[in-house]
Amino acid sequence: MLFDSHAHLNSERYNGGDLEIIAEAIEKSDLAYVMDIGYDLASSVAAIEHAKKYPWCYAAVGCHPHDAKTMDEAALIMFKGLAKKPKVKAIGEIGLDYYYDHSERDVQQYWFRRQIQLALELTMPIVIHDRDANDDVMRILKEEGVFSRSRIEKLGDAKLLMHCFSGSKELAHQYVKLGAAISIAGPITYKNARKIIEVVEEIPLEHLLIETDSPYLTPEPFRGKRNQPDYVEYTARKVAEIKGLSYEEVARITCNNAKKFYTIE
Repeated sequence: MLFDSHAHLNSERYNGGDLEIIAEAIEKSDLAYVMDIGYDLASSVAAIEHAKKYPWCYAAVGCHPHDAKTMDEAALIMFKGLAKKPKVKAIGEIGLDYYYDHSERDVQQYWFRRQIQLALELTMPIVIHDRDANDDVMRILKEEGVFSRSRIEKLGDAKLLMHCFSGSKELAHQYVKLGAAISIAGPITYKNARKIIEVVEEIPLEHLLIETDSPYLTPEPFRGKRNQPDYVEYTARKVAEIKGLSYEEVARITCNNAKKFYTIE
């Protein structure tokens, strides 16, 4: 049993009847759950619609740092309403992206903080995008109280997921000690994946989730093609190889980790 903890079934790359084909592939695979992650208002609404349609689908709502420039207080109020819909399990993906800088950094930081505040108000898990912004992401999370004792006591941990983690093993250890979880994506199957392999070697499996980030970051042996949620199997198999465990054990444990993180019975 597998859980793709971060996918974008709401992506425009799944146009027309493609999504039904993807859904059929999911239903024929070991995949039992998919978290459809919003990146703006429209994609968050689409994720909620997918969660209504497919029993294996759940939704997260939020504004990606690329789209922070489109945010205003009215949009934040709309996100708050969406977050209360059935099967919406997290605020995300939110964070900072200093690689592309599609939105000004001060704008990214402002709306990152405001969405963290929303998640704290609603006592919801948070899914983080961090690209080339490690220091500022960590600083803002701390300043906003994501790792506060009261939150951890209430929720059992920080309910923070570092999506598609690409940082160092040292940074991964910092996050785990603070109560966060680490999500591993398709790049772990690439030949140049030494850094993320070290993270998987170092971090105990009970703190790891797996994801596709589909339609992006397609794992081997399909690299170069459009990704899809059932390909999370290849990430699970690579994690199993690195950990010296069976595929079945990694699938089961990471699935349970994701269900716990997203509070799915």
